[in-house]
Formats: sequence, structure tokens, C-alpha cells
Amino acid sequence: MHSKYSLTALKKLTILCIFTSFEPYKYLNRFKMSLADRLKKVRTDKKLSQQQLAQMADVHYTNVGRYERGDAKPSADVLNKLATALEVSPDYLMNGTLEDKAEGAISDQELLSQFKKVEQMPENRKRLLKEILDAFILKTDLQQKLAH
Repeated sequence: MHSKYSLTALKKLTILCIFTSFEPYKYLNRFKMSLADRLKKVRTDKKLSQQQLAQMADVHYTNVGRYERGDAKPSADVLNKLATALEVSPDYLMNGTLEDKAEGAISDQELLSQFKKVEQMPENRKRLLKEILDAFILKTDLQQKLAH
């Protein structure tokens, strides 16, 4: 059973989505895992305490806790030190893996799955599929422009 408030909020969100190009799932998917989450996960996967990581990265241990809670963002220099200590790239800490980025950018899970399968194909097949997609996108764009 939903409360009146949640139904009202849902109605407002639905109206927002209908009358604008706002697509909330795209924004929600992008934030599945934050820098704070990735930092903590990598540290705990490596069985390091916050204090150990702080010593390795030459930062104060309280700052590591603040970064992991999302209360503060490390400077570029500190981010590099943390990444080096954890043996990952700064880009991974900031953005996750390439797959994380794709999942954040593509909300249609079936389409994402298809793209992953295409990625495993030989280059000549990928090139052919890209040409087909380009032609289809061009046709759709032209139809939309002619309709207006």
C-alpha cells in the first residue's frame, strides 16, 4: 500500500517525464556506485584498514573515512596517491570500469546485452553492424526532420 504522498510524488514524476525529455532512470543508473563506494570496496577487498591505506597514500586516516562516507572529495593529487596505493587507476575510482560507464549510459538492459555480444564479434562483423546502425539512425533523423 502506498501513501498519498508517494502517489502524488509518482504522479508528478510521471508528468515531468511525459512533458519533458527527463528520463530519471538514466540519472539513477549513473550513480549506482560512487567514488566513495569504489574506494571502500577496493580497500576492503585488499583487506586494508583506513589507517593502513592512509599511511600508504600519505594522507590522514580521518580523511580516508571522510572520502569513503562521501563527506569530502579527494584532490587530484590525493586521488592519485590513493589509486597508486590501491593499485587501481584514478579513473577507476572516479568512474568505475568501462562496463560501469556503459551501464550508466545505456538504460535499456536488452540493448546493453546486445552491445556486449557485438563487442565479442570479429572486427568485420562489428564494422558491418556499425554501418547498419548508422544507416538506420540517419533514416530516423531524416524522417523526424521531414515530419516537422
